[in-house]
Amino acid sequence: MDTIIDRLEKIKLKISSLKPDKLVNIIAVSKTFTLDYIQPLINYGHLHFGENKVQEALSKWSEQKKVNKNLKLHMIGKLQSNKAKDAVKLFDYIHSVDNQKLADVLAKHQKSMNKNLNYFIQVNLGNEIQKSGIPVNELDGFYNYCQNEINLDVIGLMVIPPINQSAEEYFKSLNELNKSLSLKNLSMGMSADYIEAIKNGSNFIRIGSSIFGPRS
Repeated sequence: MDTIIDRLEKIKLKISSLKPDKLVNIIAVSKTFTLDYIQPLINYGHLHFGENKVQEALSKWSEQKKVNKNLKLHMIGKLQSNKAKDAVKLFDYIHSVDNQKLADVLAKHQKSMNKNLNYFIQVNLGNEIQKSGIPVNELDGFYNYCQNEINLDVIGLMVIPPINQSAEEYFKSLNELNKSLSLKNLSMGMSADYIEAIKNGSNFIRIGSSIFGPRS
């Protein structure tokens, strides 16, 4: 029986065989799993965890983060502006900055709490109507606004490729866009496609089912 620690180690081996040119951070996507189920991974020393709902994350991680100051929590889901204050309180990274209203609210709250989070701008490369993200033609302006006018520390770009399409072309495009902004970090790749993502420069991968097993 594979434990979640065994599965994490297998993923690490696969990653090291790719010989990436920078450290790849594995975000263990723990959404919907209980803390008891995740705990062995925390005890093992894994630090990066991802959640996509603020309320669930608050109830699950608030105490943990007081006890374990090294834990890094990543907001990887769609973030509503009215949840931004709680998100700034709890999370260290926000991967889904996708509009100016949200950026403004995040900037306001991190200033009032004297915190400095790491942000990724979510890009809608597929121009999908149902997906959030900044359209490519608005990216330069939005990045400059976040970085220079409201002092969000944007460390990279994030993409969720359209389902049923080759993810690789999206990873390539995002890598190019990231370089054009001279950004050092990329958030892309999940359980099914993280190898391709790393080959295209990703150093933050969001892995759920390959570590924790299928969600019920």
